[in-house]
Amino acid sequence: MRNRTVIHSDPDILGGTPVFMGTRVPVQTLIDYLEAGHPLSDFLKDFPTVTRKQALAALEQAKEALLSDAHLAG
Repeated sequence: MRNRTVIHSDPDILGGTPVFMGTRVPVQTLIDYLEAGHPLSDFLKDFPTVTRKQALAALEQAKEALLSDAHLAG
């Protein structure tokens, strides 16, 4: 699943906050859940409009961005 099908930003939806495609759930909410120590299953239960596949694809994209930045700095 590629980024453009997972995360969407539109000025008319939550003022352009990046959300999971087809939802009004900000991607930041997933990050907040994980930072607070909650498992992915809690996030998916609380936000059923986000699929596990979408959440994992967003996390994979974040991982790739971090690794890419690390390689550029090195």
